[in-house]
Amino acid sequence: MAETAERHREFADKHVAVIGAGVMGEALLSGLIRSGRPATQLIVADRSPDRLMQIQERYAVRTAPGAEAAAQASTVVIAVKPQDMAGLLREIGAQLRGGTLVVSLAAGITTAFLEEHLPDGTPVARVMPNTPALVDEGMAAVSAGSHCETHHLWEAQDLMRACGKVISLPEDQLDAVTAISGSGPAYIFYVVEAMIEAGVLLGLPRNTSTELVVQTLYGAATMLRDTGEHPTVLRERVSSPGGTTMAALRELDDHKVRAAFLTAMEAAATRSAELASGKVR
Repeated sequence: MAETAERHREFADKHVAVIGAGVMGEALLSGLIRSGRPATQLIVADRSPDRLMQIQERYAVRTAPGAEAAAQASTVVIAVKPQDMAGLLREIGAQLRGGTLVVSLAAGITTAFLEEHLPDGTPVARVMPNTPALVDEGMAAVSAGSHCETHHLWEAQDLMRACGKVISLPEDQLDAVTAISGSGPAYIFYVVEAMIEAGVLLGLPRNTSTELVVQTLYGAATMLRDTGEHPTVLRERVSSPGGTTMAALRELDDHKVRAAFLTAMEAAATRSAELASGKVR
């Protein structure tokens, strides 16, 4: 109880507006509440009245139009589609109080873009999150804008820490982050799909194959995290000379799977840079 009371005092004057109640907006909202942020300090805005009603019923938070929500907050988190960003920034810009931190979760939106469309001197931060935030296992990278001071950066980190891990990086590294952790869950799901199909091909019932693959993935990831061992070391421990694992790995190497992953992630990083430059916006 004492710890909860302390957390409530810590957030007493820090109202947070979440504009955009889609998948990532809701993930952050639910994470903030689970981490101890009082629902009374959270304001949610979304273009869909039905979606706002769902969020209000689910989390007992206040809802308001975007500009009104921004006017009441010390931190504004924007989780809308990139193509909607410019219009929204124009809408809320005049309503922001001095010193209000604006945090963007939108892919390809640079801090320079945010600053260009907001009042001079507005502190902004750009975040590259990923979907495991939905289960409090997200990996987010935060980059500070030119007016973002240390305490603003800490606030942005604290927000994202509510639903996973967070690191701070220079903005010129966010394209690589997008390629690795932002898009990364899709690569993992792609491999899992293939392994499950292989199990079915080899005669296993689909539910059995799925259970085997998912638990194997979970166990391997836990080993990587908890042992601190390099993945090469862990792989070699499974790979007996002339054994089944070596036979499988040889096939992967023959099909240049490692090279394909490198090429794929380079393509994702290139696409991220194109989005950020506005070439395909």
